[in-house]
Amino acid sequence: MDFETRRKKQQALMVQLVERKVRSRAKQLYETRGQEEGQALQDWFQAESEVLGNSILAPLYRRLKTGTTASEQKRSSENFSNQDSAACETA
Repeated sequence: MDFETRRKKQQALMVQLVERKVRSRAKQLYETRGQEEGQALQDWFQAESEVLGNSILAPLYRRLKTGTTASEQKRSSENFSNQDSAACETA
C-alpha cells in the first residue's frame, strides 16, 4: 500500500471516530431533553461543536466533510471576490 492510500484511510478512520463521538453526544442531548422529537439537527450541531471544540482533529474533519482542500477553498474565495468586484463594476 502506498503512502497516499494509507494517509487517506487513516483520515477516513479519524473522521469516523469524530462522527461516532458526535453521534453519541447528540444522543445524550436527545435523551437529556426527554427524547423530545424535532430537535435532531440542533442536537447534532451542538454535539459537533462540543466535540470539535477541543479536538485537534477539527480542521481535518471540517475539510474532509466539505470535500475541499485548503487550496481549493482559497481559490473559491478568490473567485467569489473577483465575481463580486465585477458585479460592483457593472452596477
